[in-house]
Amino acid sequence: MQKLKLTLWASAFALFLAGCAASQSAGRTKDGPTRVALETRFGTMTIELFDDTPAHRDNFIKLVEEGFYNELLFHRVIKDFMVQGGDPNSRGAAPGARLGTGGPGYTIEAEMDSTYMHLKGALSAARQGDQVNPEKRSSGSQFYLVQGKTYTGDELANFESRMQRNHPGFAYTEEQKAAYAADGGTPFLDMEYTVFGQVIDRLDIIDSIAAVRTARGDRPVEDVTMRMRLID
Repeated sequence: MQKLKLTLWASAFALFLAGCAASQSAGRTKDGPTRVALETRFGTMTIELFDDTPAHRDNFIKLVEEGFYNELLFHRVIKDFMVQGGDPNSRGAAPGARLGTGGPGYTIEAEMDSTYMHLKGALSAARQGDQVNPEKRSSGSQFYLVQGKTYTGDELANFESRMQRNHPGFAYTEEQKAAYAADGGTPFLDMEYTVFGQVIDRLDIIDSIAAVRTARGDRPVEDVTMRMRLID
């Protein structure tokens, strides 16, 4: 992903936020979707994983159960865009150390689905660029949570037109358009990175992380660590 600096537009529909998150919570088993608690110094948010992206879901569950993410950093934070973590090299990293290249030693086949867009709170897999990764395979551990900005119907129509070049027939649903207009996201990443979950509460925590002061490489000056656990 290229470094982006976008301007935040305030959402006028706070109560609509929960409904937008629920609209992306489609994949379910008979026992309900798998949920993960992600703890930070700003509070704890709940992430719901999608059953329609089973390789990413199962890998994430495995890593959470192993404690892989505990004490890792949100090592790349770009306001009005996203907050990224999951680099195992970030655990106990020295101040100023360059991060973002670590992983568990494997990648995951892309599982892109037009049902799941980069709405605010989307859990998406980071990956290397198309030049070295034309299959768009995902990092085995690095992920990002979308903050983004709001978009008008005309702006979404432009993104839609571009995506149709590689994905004939692609079209945003009316629900997706409403969510992007009300709560925002990063539609320029749609169908480029695998979205495999959604934050369903405490989206304000993403805003708090995104607002911290950063230094070289978009790393927060004051570390923001994470812990994760499965919710029974």
